Amino acid sequence: MAGIEHTVVDTDRGKVRGITEGGAVSFRGIPYAASPVGELRFAPPQAHPGWTEVREAAQAGPSVPQAASRLERVQGRRVPDWNEDGCLTVNVFTPRRAREDGAARPVLVWWHGGGFTSGSGGWDWYDGGRPAALGDIVVVTANYRVGPLGYLYLPEIGAANLGPQDQAAVLRWVQNNITAFGGDPRAVAVGGQSAGAYSALSLALDPETNGSITRVLLESGPFGLKPQDPHRAAENADAYLRLLGVPAGADPARALRALSAKQLLDAYGRLSAQLAAPGDVAPPMYPVLGAPGMPRTWQQGLAEGALEGKPLLIGTTRDEATAFFAFDPRIQTLTDAAALDVLSVQVGRQAAQDVYQQHSARLPQATPAQVFTAVQTDGLFRDGSLEIADHHAAGGNTTYVYQFDHAPAEDRYALGATHCAELPFLFGTFDAYPDSPVLAGADDTRRALGREFATRLAEFVTAGTAGDWLPYAPAAAARIRHFG
Repeated sequence: MAGIEHTVVDTDRGKVRGITEGGAVSFRGIPYAASPVGELRFAPPQAHPGWTEVREAAQAGPSVPQAASRLERVQGRRVPDWNEDGCLTVNVFTPRRAREDGAARPVLVWWHGGGFTSGSGGWDWYDGGRPAALGDIVVVTANYRVGPLGYLYLPEIGAANLGPQDQAAVLRWVQNNITAFGGDPRAVAVGGQSAGAYSALSLALDPETNGSITRVLLESGPFGLKPQDPHRAAENADAYLRLLGVPAGADPARALRALSAKQLLDAYGRLSAQLAAPGDVAPPMYPVLGAPGMPRTWQQGLAEGALEGKPLLIGTTRDEATAFFAFDPRIQTLTDAAALDVLSVQVGRQAAQDVYQQHSARLPQATPAQVFTAVQTDGLFRDGSLEIADHHAAGGNTTYVYQFDHAPAEDRYALGATHCAELPFLFGTFDAYPDSPVLAGADDTRRALGREFATRLAEFVTAGTAGDWLPYAPAAAARIRHFG
């Protein structure tokens, strides 16, 4: 195409042709594993057979099969673009000047969020070209299997934490190929947001992947969510098979592989509805403790020193949980007594009373729904993030903590600085969220904030430091950097 510069890179499976876009060269839709179809559905990722001709890498591959995000009202709707065939791909963004000077750049491998149920590294929300050019780093985004295709727990057929196994395969691909894209395989940071942050920490703590990771960047990780107990995961798998009409005694692998991806997703939606409870944001299937990629809890991993020596940058938004509850009438109509009942199911009666009273005292004008939401923000996101930061800093490790405070100028749903609010600022992709109330009424000052936020994070990826940002000290709230 006239006016577009093309760059060809040789990978271990074949040559790919990327395109120059602004200050970065983009290579999209590169397979890192074979398509998970046929006998490879519900199986660990397998090597891609490769290709002989130069493969065009101007367009992202399809998303993995998934239903719509639970947070569509917050982030905006997306047109379904999934296809099981060809979905396991990476996207690489390298600074344009890296093709000129040949110097190896630090690498950020970024995992999208989506509650282990939705999302895609190929979406324009996560266009890595801007942070790559701004920070002079190489950015890698990737797809991994989600929902039942990624987290169904049937170890007898090889289905156990397939999503995390996909992520480990991406890290292996990076080690084998990133030099050709101008990246340094000895300087790889893993990062992500929400379920992606949960995944990034798991990879950094897992002995199977820990050695390839030098720095860790965690945004809004739901670290209050315990890994799924294998017995509970097995019960949910049994319930799922019943919804699919798989008879007892049948070969589940054969039965599951005979169904369409849509049938698998529809049954998962019905299972989600059956298990839904007010205030519970956990999906029916997510990482299982003791399965590949999750050998231990993050608390155990930290205690055993798995993160020692790796600089850490971690943070949350100010009002994380509004994204989950602002549009839920079951939560918005809570009374104090009903809010306590819901919390009691989660943490026990006495603990529920204590935490609810603490937040009520801190928010004297708040409604029961607002108090409940604040409790969930801390319990699911902030408390765990600070616990991780406190432990890491106490061990003498470089640690940075932030809080993203920017709220929309026109906040008709009282979202505040909600879950996912920082993403367009990090990636500079404001135009990719045309229907999102998070950006309603925003002016040009958001772009300046985005440059500041993205620059600090890129500096961390590059050097393990963050400019003039003071490193965190245990329980030192004054050392938390506020953006917004």
